[in-house]
Amino acid sequence: MNGLFGSSSWLYIILVGFVVGLLARFFTPGTQRLGCLLTIALGVVGAVLAGWFGQYMGWYSAGQPAGFVGALLGAVAILVLLRLISGKR
Repeated sequence: MNGLFGSSSWLYIILVGFVVGLLARFFTPGTQRLGCLLTIALGVVGAVLAGWFGQYMGWYSAGQPAGFVGALLGAVAILVLLRLISGKR
């Protein structure tokens, strides 16, 4: 099973990306004004970041999905970086 979350189905990737994005927004303090599409993008990009970082550190092999927890940590890291870059408003 090759793919982002262990599947090549786009519907599955979008659904899991949405759930990961929602959980990342829940666990990150503060308010994030993101719509549904940006929440999905946050979850998917978090999974890509976690997969890349896991391969760099040797935790995952090439083609192995990052997993749900890794994607969640990647999405939270993206939200924290965005908060640091944008500053407090």
